[in-house]
Amino acid sequence: MDLRTEQVEILIIGAGPAGAVAAGLLRQQGREVLMLEKEQFPRFSIGESLLPQSMQFIEQAGMLKAVIEAGFQYKNGAAFARDGRHTQFDFRDKFSEGWGTTYQVQRADFDKVLADEAERLGATVRYRHEVLSVDVEGDRPRVTVRSPDGETYAVQARFLLDASGFARILPRMLKLESPSGFPVRGAIFTHVRDNIAPGSAAFDRNKILITVHPRHDHVWYWTIPFSNGRCSLGVVAETAFLDQYTGSETERLRAIVGEDPGLSQLLAGAGWDTPARQIVGYSANVKSLWGKNYALLGNAGEFLDPVFSSGVTIAFKSASLASACLQRVFAGEPVDWEADYGRPLRAGVDTFRCFVDAWYAGGFQKIIFHPNPTPDIRRMICAILAGYAWDTRNPYVAENKRRLAVLEQLCSVS
Repeated sequence: MDLRTEQVEILIIGAGPAGAVAAGLLRQQGREVLMLEKEQFPRFSIGESLLPQSMQFIEQAGMLKAVIEAGFQYKNGAAFARDGRHTQFDFRDKFSEGWGTTYQVQRADFDKVLADEAERLGATVRYRHEVLSVDVEGDRPRVTVRSPDGETYAVQARFLLDASGFARILPRMLKLESPSGFPVRGAIFTHVRDNIAPGSAAFDRNKILITVHPRHDHVWYWTIPFSNGRCSLGVVAETAFLDQYTGSETERLRAIVGEDPGLSQLLAGAGWDTPARQIVGYSANVKSLWGKNYALLGNAGEFLDPVFSSGVTIAFKSASLASACLQRVFAGEPVDWEADYGRPLRAGVDTFRCFVDAWYAGGFQKIIFHPNPTPDIRRMICAILAGYAWDTRNPYVAENKRRLAVLEQLCSVS
Protein backbone atom coordinates (compact mmCIF):
# COMPACT_ATOMS: atom_id res chain seq x y z
CA MET A 1 0.00 0.00 0.00
CA ASP A 2 1.34 3.43 -0.95
CA LEU A 3 1.88 5.73 2.00
CA ARG A 4 0.40 9.17 2.19
CA THR A 5 3.26 11.45 1.11
CA GLU A 6 3.72 15.10 2.03
CA GLN A 7 5.97 17.53 0.15
CA VAL A 8 8.00 20.21 1.93
CA GLU A 9 10.97 22.44 1.12
CA ILE A 10 13.05 21.78 4.26
CA LEU A 11 12.57 18.84 6.61
CA ILE A 12 14.40 19.00 9.95
CA ILE A 13 14.67 15.90 12.12
CA GLY A 14 14.78 17.04 15.74
CA ALA A 15 13.51 20.20 17.45
CA GLY A 16 16.46 20.75 19.80
CA PRO A 17 18.75 23.80 19.65
CA ALA A 18 20.34 23.01 16.25
CA GLY A 19 17.01 22.30 14.60
CA ALA A 20 15.19 25.24 16.15
CA VAL A 21 17.84 27.82 15.24
CA ALA A 22 18.14 26.39 11.72
CA ALA A 23 14.35 26.67 11.40
CA GLY A 24 14.43 30.28 12.56
CA LEU A 25 17.16 31.21 10.10
CA LEU A 26 15.42 29.41 7.22
CA ARG A 27 12.07 31.02 7.99
CA GLN A 28 13.79 34.40 7.69
CA GLN A 29 14.64 33.33 4.13
CA GLY A 30 10.98 32.49 3.49
CA ARG A 31 11.53 28.74 3.34
CA GLU A 32 8.83 26.22 4.24
CA VAL A 33 10.09 24.25 7.25
CA LEU A 34 8.71 21.08 8.86
CA MET A 35 10.33 19.78 12.07
CA LEU A 36 9.78 16.23 13.32
CA GLU A 37 10.57 15.60 16.99
CA LYS A 38 10.37 12.15 18.58
CA GLU A 39 9.90 13.46 22.14
CA GLN A 40 7.29 15.71 23.69
CA PHE A 41 8.75 19.03 24.86
CA PRO A 42 9.64 20.00 27.48
CA ARG A 43 11.94 17.02 28.01
CA PHE A 44 15.16 16.55 30.01
CA SER A 45 18.53 17.05 28.38
CA ILE A 46 22.04 17.97 29.48
CA GLY A 47 24.44 20.47 27.94
CA GLU A 48 23.22 23.22 30.22
CA SER A 49 26.04 25.76 30.30
CA LEU A 50 26.00 27.87 27.13
CA LEU A 51 28.98 29.73 25.69
CA PRO A 52 28.81 33.43 24.75
CA GLN A 53 29.43 32.64 21.07
CA SER A 54 26.01 30.95 21.11
CA MET A 55 24.27 34.28 21.67
CA GLN A 56 25.23 35.52 18.21
CA PHE A 57 23.29 32.67 16.58
CA ILE A 58 20.29 33.03 18.88
CA GLU A 59 20.22 36.71 17.92
CA GLN A 60 20.56 35.95 14.20
CA ALA A 61 17.65 33.52 14.40
CA GLY A 62 15.38 36.17 15.91
CA MET A 63 15.06 34.35 19.24
CA LEU A 64 17.10 36.58 21.55
CA LYS A 65 14.23 38.41 23.25
CA ALA A 66 12.51 35.16 24.22
CA VAL A 67 15.72 33.71 25.66
CA ILE A 68 16.50 36.86 27.67
CA GLU A 69 12.96 37.02 29.06
CA ALA A 70 12.93 33.34 30.10
CA GLY A 71 14.79 34.12 33.34
CA PHE A 72 17.77 31.79 32.97
CA GLN A 73 20.88 32.09 35.14
CA TYR A 74 23.28 34.78 33.89
CA LYS A 75 26.76 33.48 33.05
CA ASN A 76 29.95 35.48 32.51
CA GLY A 77 32.72 32.92 32.79
CA ALA A 78 34.14 29.63 33.99
CA ALA A 79 35.85 28.72 37.29
CA PHE A 80 38.24 25.82 37.75
CA ALA A 81 39.32 24.11 40.98
CA ARG A 82 41.66 21.32 41.89
CA ASP A 83 42.94 20.25 45.30
CA GLY A 84 42.81 23.72 46.83
CA ARG A 85 43.86 25.61 43.71
CA HIS A 86 41.36 27.94 42.04
CA THR A 87 41.29 30.04 38.91
CA GLN A 88 38.61 31.64 36.78
CA PHE A 89 38.08 33.17 33.37
CA ASP A 90 35.83 36.16 32.80
CA PHE A 91 34.46 35.76 29.27
CA ARG A 92 34.05 39.53 28.95
CA ASP A 93 37.86 39.86 29.05
CA LYS A 94 38.72 37.88 25.91
CA PHE A 95 40.66 38.22 22.68
CA SER A 96 37.76 37.84 20.24
CA GLU A 97 35.04 40.40 19.66
CA GLY A 98 31.43 39.47 20.35
CA TRP A 99 29.23 38.46 23.23
CA GLY A 100 31.00 37.94 26.57
CA THR A 101 28.00 36.78 28.57
CA THR A 102 25.36 34.10 28.19
CA TYR A 103 23.16 31.83 30.33
CA GLN A 104 23.14 28.57 32.25
CA VAL A 105 19.89 26.86 31.38
CA GLN A 106 17.65 23.97 32.27
CA ARG A 107 17.60 22.43 28.82
CA ALA A 108 13.98 21.26 29.12
CA ASP A 109 12.94 24.92 29.37
CA PHE A 110 15.56 26.35 27.01
CA ASP A 111 14.86 23.91 24.19
CA LYS A 112 11.11 24.54 24.54
CA VAL A 113 11.70 28.31 24.30
CA LEU A 114 13.66 27.87 21.06
CA ALA A 115 11.18 25.39 19.56
CA ASP A 116 8.29 27.72 20.43
CA GLU A 117 10.15 30.56 18.73
CA ALA A 118 10.64 28.43 15.61
CA GLU A 119 6.88 27.92 15.54
CA ARG A 120 6.25 31.63 16.11
CA LEU A 121 8.46 32.34 13.10
CA GLY A 122 6.34 30.02 10.96
CA ALA A 123 7.94 26.58 11.16
CA THR A 124 5.69 23.56 11.71
CA VAL A 125 6.74 21.41 14.67
CA ARG A 126 5.31 17.91 15.17
CA TYR A 127 6.07 16.29 18.51
CA ARG A 128 6.09 12.53 19.08
CA HIS A 129 6.60 11.82 15.39
CA GLU A 130 9.25 9.13 15.01
CA VAL A 131 11.45 8.70 11.93
CA LEU A 132 11.40 5.06 10.86
CA SER A 133 13.55 5.13 7.72
CA VAL A 134 15.33 7.50 5.37
CA ASP A 135 15.97 7.20 1.63
CA VAL A 136 18.36 9.73 0.06
CA GLU A 137 18.91 7.93 -3.25
CA GLY A 138 16.17 9.71 -5.23
CA ASP A 139 15.95 13.29 -6.43
CA ARG A 140 14.51 14.26 -3.05
CA PRO A 141 15.14 12.74 0.38
CA ARG A 142 12.19 10.65 1.53
CA VAL A 143 11.54 10.01 5.22
CA THR A 144 9.06 7.49 6.61
CA VAL A 145 7.43 8.63 9.83
CA ARG A 146 5.13 7.22 12.52
CA SER A 147 2.70 9.66 14.16
CA PRO A 148 1.56 9.48 17.82
CA ASP A 149 -1.67 7.76 16.77
CA GLY A 150 0.23 5.04 14.91
CA GLU A 151 -0.23 6.32 11.34
CA THR A 152 2.75 5.75 9.05
CA TYR A 153 3.30 8.39 6.40
CA ALA A 154 6.11 9.77 4.25
CA VAL A 155 7.65 13.20 3.77
CA GLN A 156 9.64 14.23 0.71
CA ALA A 157 11.78 17.33 0.99
CA ARG A 158 14.03 19.35 -1.25
CA PHE A 159 16.56 19.24 1.57
CA LEU A 160 16.91 17.29 4.81
CA LEU A 161 18.68 18.50 7.97
CA ASP A 162 19.41 15.97 10.70
CA ALA A 163 19.32 17.75 14.05
CA SER A 164 18.43 14.60 16.01
CA GLY A 165 21.28 14.99 18.52
CA PHE A 166 22.47 11.82 20.26
CA ALA A 167 19.79 9.83 18.40
CA ARG A 168 21.98 10.40 15.30
CA ILE A 169 19.27 9.32 12.86
CA LEU A 170 21.09 9.72 9.54
CA PRO A 171 24.51 8.52 10.75
CA ARG A 172 22.87 5.31 12.01
CA MET A 173 20.51 4.74 9.10
CA LEU A 174 22.99 5.69 6.36
CA LYS A 175 26.00 4.06 8.08
CA LEU A 176 27.96 7.32 8.32
CA GLU A 177 29.42 6.75 11.78
CA SER A 178 33.15 6.44 12.37
CA PRO A 179 35.23 5.96 15.55
CA SER A 180 35.66 9.13 17.61
CA GLY A 181 39.28 8.53 18.59
CA PHE A 182 38.51 9.37 22.23
CA PRO A 183 38.56 6.72 24.98
CA VAL A 184 35.07 5.58 25.99
CA ARG A 185 33.96 7.95 28.73
CA GLY A 186 30.76 8.22 30.68
CA ALA A 187 28.96 10.79 32.75
CA ILE A 188 26.82 10.37 35.85
CA PHE A 189 24.71 13.42 36.61
CA THR A 190 21.69 14.85 38.40
CA HIS A 191 20.06 18.07 39.53
CA VAL A 192 20.27 19.02 43.22
CA ARG A 193 18.92 21.80 45.39
CA ASP A 194 22.36 23.14 46.20
CA ASN A 195 21.54 25.25 49.31
CA ILE A 196 24.75 27.23 48.80
CA ALA A 197 24.57 30.46 50.77
CA PRO A 198 23.97 33.52 48.56
CA GLY A 199 27.18 35.45 48.00
CA SER A 200 29.37 32.49 49.00
CA ALA A 201 33.02 33.34 48.33
CA ALA A 202 33.59 29.72 47.26
CA PHE A 203 31.00 29.77 44.48
CA ASP A 204 30.13 32.35 41.85
CA ARG A 205 26.68 31.53 40.44
CA ASN A 206 27.57 33.52 37.32
CA LYS A 207 30.16 30.90 36.33
CA ILE A 208 30.22 27.18 35.69
CA LEU A 209 32.52 25.40 38.14
CA ILE A 210 34.80 22.67 36.74
CA THR A 211 36.49 20.66 39.48
CA VAL A 212 39.32 18.23 38.74
CA HIS A 213 39.51 15.10 40.88
CA PRO A 214 42.28 15.55 43.46
CA ARG A 215 44.07 12.36 42.38
CA HIS A 216 43.08 11.80 38.75
CA ASP A 217 43.71 14.30 35.94
CA HIS A 218 41.21 12.57 33.69
CA VAL A 219 38.26 12.73 36.11
CA TRP A 220 36.33 15.98 36.51
CA TYR A 221 33.06 17.32 37.88
CA TRP A 222 30.69 19.99 36.60
CA THR A 223 28.61 22.22 38.85
CA ILE A 224 26.24 24.42 36.86
CA PRO A 225 24.09 26.82 38.92
CA PHE A 226 20.55 27.67 37.81
CA SER A 227 18.49 30.72 38.68
CA ASN A 228 16.13 28.79 40.97
CA GLY A 229 18.62 27.68 43.63
CA ARG A 230 19.37 24.37 41.94
CA CYS A 231 22.48 23.04 40.24
CA SER A 232 23.29 20.51 37.59
CA LEU A 233 25.98 18.24 39.04
CA GLY A 234 27.91 15.57 37.17
CA VAL A 235 31.14 13.63 36.94
CA VAL A 236 32.93 12.56 33.76
CA ALA A 237 35.51 9.76 33.58
CA GLU A 238 36.51 6.74 31.57
CA THR A 239 34.10 3.88 32.08
CA ALA A 240 36.71 1.76 33.89
CA PHE A 241 36.86 4.41 36.62
CA LEU A 242 33.10 4.76 36.93
CA ASP A 243 32.60 0.99 37.02
CA GLN A 244 34.55 0.77 40.31
CA TYR A 245 31.56 2.24 42.13
CA THR A 246 28.48 0.20 43.00
CA GLY A 247 24.92 0.97 43.98
CA SER A 248 22.39 3.23 42.33
CA GLU A 249 23.53 6.02 40.01
CA THR A 250 22.86 8.50 42.81
CA GLU A 251 24.93 6.47 45.28
CA ARG A 252 27.80 6.20 42.79
CA LEU A 253 27.74 9.94 42.04
CA ARG A 254 27.65 10.85 45.74
CA ALA A 255 30.60 8.55 46.42
CA ILE A 256 32.71 10.13 43.67
CA VAL A 257 31.75 13.67 44.71
CA GLY A 258 32.73 12.71 48.24
CA GLU A 259 36.31 12.14 47.08
CA ASP A 260 36.82 15.88 46.47
CA PRO A 261 37.02 17.84 49.74
CA GLY A 262 36.23 21.23 48.19
CA LEU A 263 33.17 20.05 46.30
CA SER A 264 31.98 18.03 49.29
CA GLN A 265 32.16 21.11 51.50
CA LEU A 266 30.44 23.29 48.91
CA LEU A 267 27.53 20.85 48.59
CA ALA A 268 27.37 19.80 52.24
CA GLY A 269 23.82 21.09 52.57
CA ALA A 270 22.57 20.00 49.15
CA GLY A 271 19.28 18.24 48.74
CA TRP A 272 19.68 15.19 46.50
CA ASP A 273 16.09 15.00 45.37
CA THR A 274 16.43 13.80 41.77
CA PRO A 275 17.65 10.30 40.77
CA ALA A 276 20.97 10.45 38.94
CA ARG A 277 21.41 9.15 35.39
CA GLN A 278 24.34 7.83 33.36
CA ILE A 279 25.31 8.11 29.70
CA VAL A 280 28.27 6.27 28.19
CA GLY A 281 30.14 6.51 24.91
CA TYR A 282 28.73 9.85 23.79
CA SER A 283 31.73 10.97 21.68
CA ALA A 284 31.10 10.39 17.98
CA ASN A 285 32.47 11.17 14.53
CA VAL A 286 31.03 10.80 11.03
CA LYS A 287 32.57 10.08 7.64
CA SER A 288 30.93 13.18 6.18
CA LEU A 289 28.81 16.03 7.52
CA TRP A 290 26.76 16.26 4.35
CA GLY A 291 25.53 14.23 1.39
CA LYS A 292 23.06 14.36 -1.47
CA ASN A 293 20.45 16.93 -0.39
CA TYR A 294 21.14 16.50 3.32
CA ALA A 295 23.41 17.79 6.07
CA LEU A 296 24.09 16.82 9.67
CA LEU A 297 23.74 19.47 12.37
CA GLY A 298 25.22 19.58 15.86
CA ASN A 299 25.50 16.35 17.83
CA ALA A 300 24.01 14.37 14.96
CA GLY A 301 27.30 15.06 13.21
CA GLU A 302 30.05 15.16 15.81
CA PHE A 303 30.18 15.37 19.59
CA LEU A 304 33.50 15.73 21.38
CA ASP A 305 33.18 15.94 25.15
CA PRO A 306 31.27 18.07 27.64
CA VAL A 307 34.33 19.54 29.38
CA PHE A 308 34.24 22.92 27.62
CA SER A 309 30.47 23.03 27.03
CA SER A 310 31.04 23.27 23.28
CA GLY A 311 28.09 21.12 22.13
CA VAL A 312 25.37 23.76 21.81
CA THR A 313 27.79 26.26 20.24
CA ILE A 314 28.79 23.73 17.59
CA ALA A 315 25.11 22.96 17.03
CA PHE A 316 24.29 26.63 16.46
CA LYS A 317 27.31 27.16 14.21
CA SER A 318 26.27 24.20 12.07
CA ALA A 319 22.74 25.61 11.78
CA SER A 320 24.11 28.98 10.70
CA LEU A 321 26.48 27.53 8.09
CA ALA A 322 23.87 25.13 6.67
CA SER A 323 21.25 27.87 6.46
CA ALA A 324 23.65 30.13 4.58
CA CYS A 325 24.37 27.32 2.12
CA LEU A 326 20.66 26.66 1.61
CA GLN A 327 20.01 30.33 0.94
CA ARG A 328 22.38 30.04 -2.01
CA VAL A 329 20.88 26.72 -3.12
CA PHE A 330 17.39 28.23 -3.31
CA ALA A 331 18.81 31.24 -5.14
CA GLY A 332 20.10 28.88 -7.83
CA GLU A 333 23.75 29.40 -6.96
CA PRO A 334 26.29 26.55 -6.89
CA VAL A 335 27.28 25.36 -3.43
CA ASP A 336 30.32 23.26 -2.57
CA TRP A 337 29.07 21.69 0.64
CA GLU A 338 32.50 20.46 1.69
CA ALA A 339 34.16 23.85 1.16
CA ASP A 340 31.25 25.92 2.46
CA TYR A 341 29.92 23.69 5.25
CA GLY A 342 32.00 20.61 6.09
CA ARG A 343 35.47 22.17 6.32
CA PRO A 344 34.42 25.42 8.04
CA LEU A 345 32.42 23.54 10.68
CA ARG A 346 35.19 21.03 11.31
CA ALA A 347 37.75 23.82 11.68
CA GLY A 348 36.17 25.01 14.93
CA VAL A 349 35.39 21.47 16.07
CA ASP A 350 39.07 20.60 15.60
CA THR A 351 40.09 23.61 17.71
CA PHE A 352 37.86 22.39 20.52
CA ARG A 353 39.21 18.86 19.98
CA CYS A 354 42.78 20.08 20.46
CA PHE A 355 41.88 21.66 23.79
CA VAL A 356 39.90 18.59 24.91
CA ASP A 357 42.91 16.37 24.12
CA ALA A 358 45.19 18.73 26.08
CA TRP A 359 42.78 18.76 29.02
CA TYR A 360 42.72 14.98 29.42
CA ALA A 361 46.47 14.72 28.88
CA GLY A 362 46.90 17.10 31.82
CA GLY A 363 48.87 19.77 29.95
CA PHE A 364 46.03 22.25 29.64
CA GLN A 365 45.41 22.02 33.36
CA LYS A 366 48.99 23.20 33.93
CA ILE A 367 48.20 26.19 31.74
CA ILE A 368 44.99 27.28 33.42
CA PHE A 369 46.30 26.80 36.97
CA HIS A 370 49.64 28.53 36.29
CA PRO A 371 50.18 31.16 39.01
CA ASN A 372 51.59 33.86 36.71
CA PRO A 373 49.72 33.81 33.40
CA THR A 374 50.53 36.26 30.62
CA PRO A 375 47.43 38.50 30.30
CA ASP A 376 47.36 38.58 26.49
CA ILE A 377 47.71 34.80 26.21
CA ARG A 378 45.08 34.32 28.89
CA ARG A 379 42.65 36.45 26.87
CA MET A 380 43.33 34.27 23.80
CA ILE A 381 42.62 31.12 25.80
CA CYS A 382 39.55 32.76 27.32
CA ALA A 383 38.14 33.47 23.85
CA ILE A 384 38.19 29.77 22.98
CA LEU A 385 36.62 28.84 26.31
CA ALA A 386 33.90 31.39 25.42
CA GLY A 387 33.25 29.50 22.19
CA TYR A 388 35.14 31.58 19.64
CA ALA A 389 36.86 28.56 18.13
CA TRP A 390 36.41 29.83 14.55
CA ASP A 391 38.26 33.15 15.05
CA THR A 392 41.45 32.49 13.10
CA ARG A 393 42.87 35.86 14.16
CA ASN A 394 43.48 34.16 17.49
CA PRO A 395 46.88 32.38 17.35
CA TYR A 396 45.50 29.62 19.59
CA VAL A 397 42.89 28.92 16.92
CA ALA A 398 45.10 29.35 13.85
CA GLU A 399 47.98 27.29 15.29
CA ASN A 400 46.27 25.53 18.17
CA LYS A 401 48.40 22.39 18.46
CA ARG A 402 51.77 24.10 18.15
CA ARG A 403 50.86 27.02 20.38
CA LEU A 404 49.37 24.81 23.08
CA ALA A 405 52.39 22.49 23.04
CA VAL A 406 54.80 25.39 23.49
CA LEU A 407 52.69 26.95 26.23
CA GLU A 408 52.40 23.64 28.09
CA GLN A 409 56.16 23.28 27.99
CA LEU A 410 56.69 26.79 29.33
CA CYS A 411 54.16 26.26 32.12
CA SER A 412 55.80 22.97 33.07
CA VAL A 413 59.23 24.50 33.69
CA SER A 414 58.33 27.94 35.05
